[in-house]
Amino acid sequence: MNNNLATKYLGLLLKNPVVVSASPLAKEIANLKQMEDCGAAAVVLHSLFEEQINLEANMLDRAFATGSEVSAEAISVFPDASKFTFGPDAYLEHIRKAKRALSIPVIASLNGVSNGGWVRYAKLMEEAGADALELNIYYVPTDPVVTADKVEEMYTELVATVNSSVHIPLAVKLSPYFSAFANFARHLDMAGADGLVLFNRFYRPDLDLEKLEVVPCLQLSHSNELRLRLTWVGLLFGKVKADIAVTGGVHTAEDVIKCMMAGAKVAMTTSALLEHGIGYLRPLIAGVHDWLEEHEYDSIAQMQGSMSAKSVAHPGVFERANYLKVLTSYTPQTGRIVR
Repeated sequence: MNNNLATKYLGLLLKNPVVVSASPLAKEIANLKQMEDCGAAAVVLHSLFEEQINLEANMLDRAFATGSEVSAEAISVFPDASKFTFGPDAYLEHIRKAKRALSIPVIASLNGVSNGGWVRYAKLMEEAGADALELNIYYVPTDPVVTADKVEEMYTELVATVNSSVHIPLAVKLSPYFSAFANFARHLDMAGADGLVLFNRFYRPDLDLEKLEVVPCLQLSHSNELRLRLTWVGLLFGKVKADIAVTGGVHTAEDVIKCMMAGAKVAMTTSALLEHGIGYLRPLIAGVHDWLEEHEYDSIAQMQGSMSAKSVAHPGVFERANYLKVLTSYTPQTGRIVR
């Protein structure tokens, strides 16, 4: 059987659905080349942070000074401004080098929350040769007077503004923490998002009680985190025009297949590569190919969305029915769900 792993994401024809998501691994051209050699269909570069853009105007230092007035302990959560060695100009040059070195699509990444210099650098990233742009909007609304409507409006305006300034495809990487996520996804779709990347992972800090410091804490993802992504991909499939990508919890060939069946166009992975090495891409992609062959699928396209909620008249009822089934099927004696 001639299995076809090709998929289309952000208007880009990809040889398979496995894309490497943004991470420090992308800072080295040698790593990017190895990703391509091992079969990655596309790469998302590490993010250029809004703070790095603002640093040029000394805005970050002022933010640090404000934080230091609050608490000597709280200031430990902020990074040292001198650690931002990969500044905006260097990032743009990195895009140029990546495009010269690779034949697969290169997706640039902007991480922030305000309009700031995003529009300017979105244009510069396009000029540097990026095939697409991923907006990683990492924002935790801690102000109790800021409403959910205001947060969603801010996101939507940012997407619309950036979208109107560039001609390359635009994806938006989101967190799951929205009260009416389906409606919000629809508004981003209408604002011009070509893709929705589900979901961002918040790296929650820990507290060192002896040193009285806020300690950064990084934990790699696990396959069990995929379930939240699958739920929302399955619910959104066919309801928005934007392509959907899954990120967070993609570790095995079976994980990739689940993403496709829920309705995703690509499955993004990084934690698996940090854990097993970039060479892990080879068996991961081979496993997807073998699964298709074993289960007699002709192509990835044939399975995309096949297990989504699109065919269900009332997906909310469908989701609640699954919730009830899980709770009522659990047996305390075995700790398992009776099917």
